Amino acid sequence: MQYVITAYDFTDEDALSRRMANREAHLAGVKKLIAQGRFLSGGAILDDEGQMIGSTIHVAFENRSALDEWIGQDPYTLGRVWETLDIREVRLVPVDA
Repeated sequence: MQYVITAYDFTDEDALSRRMANREAHLAGVKKLIAQGRFLSGGAILDDEGQMIGSTIHVAFENRSALDEWIGQDPYTLGRVWETLDIREVRLVPVDA
């Protein structure tokens, strides 16, 4: 199953510093998802000044509980970076010819 996750960061004054403190660990997890073929696309959501305020992620997991398990262990969850998450099942257009 494919999913799109739209996650918005907390908005307190320490939110960006928490994101930056957890960023390398989060990206290391993304690299593992890439190697497993689970990460399809994604990146940071930026505000009008170009500051990171959230994330969008397209991933593939066998079911929602496997996805929830991954989210529960992600450094952005554990580090209180993401405040709100909207998770939807999607069907992405294949990009291979």
